[in-house]
Parts: sequence; C-alpha cells; structure tokens
Amino acid sequence: MDVALFNMNGLDFLFRWSHYLAGVCWIGMLWYFNFVQGSFFKATDANTKKAVTQTLVPNALWWFRWGAMFTFLTGTLLLLMKPHMAKSFSVYNSSWGIMIMTGALMGILMFLNVWLVIWPAQKIIIGAANGENLGDAAAAGARAGLASRTNTLFSIPLLFFMGAATHLSVSIAEGSVMKAMAATGAVILLLELNALKGKLGPMASVSGVIHSGIWLTVVLYGLIEVIC
Repeated sequence: MDVALFNMNGLDFLFRWSHYLAGVCWIGMLWYFNFVQGSFFKATDANTKKAVTQTLVPNALWWFRWGAMFTFLTGTLLLLMKPHMAKSFSVYNSSWGIMIMTGALMGILMFLNVWLVIWPAQKIIIGAANGENLGDAAAAGARAGLASRTNTLFSIPLLFFMGAATHLSVSIAEGSVMKAMAATGAVILLLELNALKGKLGPMASVSGVIHSGIWLTVVLYGLIEVIC
C-alpha cells in the first residue's frame, strides 16, 4: 500500500468529517435563529426578550460563528487538497467541479455574512440589551436579520449542491463549466448584494424563505443543466 496515499486519504476523511461536524453546528444554529428564536421573539414580551438577548443569545452566537469558521476552514482545506488527490486541477472542470464550486460560493458568502455583517450587528443588539450604546440597535437588527435570512436561503441549495457533487452528475460539454459557473455565480452574487443593501421580500416569513430556497435550488440546477 502507498503510505503517502493512505495518509492523504486519511487527512481527506478527517477534514471531511470535521467539515460535517462544524457544518451541522453552523446550519443548525442558523435554522434555530430563523425558525425558532425569531418566532419566539415575536410572541414574547419585552422583558423576556431582553433576558434572552442578555443570556442565551451570546452563547448561541458563539457556537454559530465558530461553527461557521471551522466549516469554512475545513472546506477550504478540502478544496485545496482535491487537485492533489486527483493529481490534476482538471477535476474542477467536471460535473463535480461545477456542483461543488456553486455550493462553495454560497458557503463562502454565508461565512462572510456571519463574521462581517451578522456578528457585528448582534454585538450592537446585545450591548443595547445590557444598557450599552454601541450603535443603532434597530438598524443593526434589520441588517442582521436580512443577512441571516439570506444565509438561510443559501443553506438550502448549498446542501443540495454539496450532495450533488458526488451523487448527482450532469453531462459536461467542452468549455461549459466556466459559463455555468458565471451564470450561477451572477445569480448568487445578486442575492448577496440584496443581503447587504436590499429588502427581505418573500424571505420575511419562515415559509417564504424555505420556498425561496427551494426555488433557488431549482433555478441554479436548471442553469447548470441548460448550459452544460
């Protein structure tokens, strides 16, 4: 047995397992915030909401943001290792490549939303609950809410494409992968722009963001099928 190959396969599996663990933590907390906590806050009184924001929310956000960090880091390592495992960068010019990179683009943007938008805004909100004036809490809440709902929107097709990379292949015509990536990337980046400067739209409700995520999955996969 090739010891070097065995070690590389072992590292690949270790990083993949770590990626799954961190991803479950991250997406689980994301869905908790959007599907459970948000509805609870709408139904509860101001004092309870304040108490939860002071105690439960900071702890939940710790798991949320570090789950995102380790998902990103392990995913990046896996992407860097793949060409070495396949002995060629052409592995990205394939069905696996277009699927995994479509999912990875959403994952990277979700990670950036967590650390550059959601967490800074949540610090302002938590500070306000503790009597600290760190900024406009209402504006921060709206900013964090839109970015969080966009991450929830992305999480649905992200999981689809991560699974599809290995278990759902498409026929690839010569030169089509870059065209497909440009098309799917344009759609994803437009939605990210909305996350930074736009409105909730249909994502204002839990059912709306779930339905939007399913439709986004259909649109992105349809683009890949048509172009490739």
